Amino acid sequence: MCWSATADLWAGLGIAAVGVASLASVRRPGDAPLAALPLLLGAHQVVEAAVWHAGGGTGPATLAWAAIALPLLPLWVPLGVLTAARPADRPRLLVPLAAGLVTAVVLAYRLAVHPVAAEIRGRTLGYAVDLPYAPLVLAGYLLATVGALLLARDRLLRILGLVTGVGAVVCALLWRTAFVSTWCALAAAASLLLFAWVRGRRPVAAAYGSEAGRP
Repeated sequence: MCWSATADLWAGLGIAAVGVASLASVRRPGDAPLAALPLLLGAHQVVEAAVWHAGGGTGPATLAWAAIALPLLPLWVPLGVLTAARPADRPRLLVPLAAGLVTAVVLAYRLAVHPVAAEIRGRTLGYAVDLPYAPLVLAGYLLATVGALLLARDRLLRILGLVTGVGAVVCALLWRTAFVSTWCALAAAASLLLFAWVRGRRPVAAAYGSEAGRP
């Protein structure tokens, strides 16, 4: 989230443009889910601009924002890391994927039975959803998203995991003080790192040929 509807809209369009460029640069089919992540994050920011314009509340824009942030992302990220990984590296990535699946099911159920509400608080937006065992759900969410990236073999993905983890803490602290929302800056940084990662990937045949030639 950003600090205003205008900021959310322009940030979302810019991040989505990075997503389009990332998808256009894909040379391995398994990289497509992670390459498309900036496109999803950009759409998320644009949806939040609609939440600002609606004055918060429990309308369709709020529900769409929550559906992306809560059930979708903890499943999308570990699945993307898994499909991009080499077959030998995939077993350990099943742990964050399983955490993401359980977390996504729990969050999807809560959204289905309890409305989520958004409230404008100065230069921030707050979202409220009834969530039992919140610490456990948060732990599963972080294991699925940040954990999957940190477990990746690729150096840029591990850097992305570190940036995401540290950035999320900083953004959350700023948000809790109602000073200003800076999540869009974190989304932009993550999107640029993903674009750099996609651009640095070699085609599958070239990568496997190089590995086969190692002594």
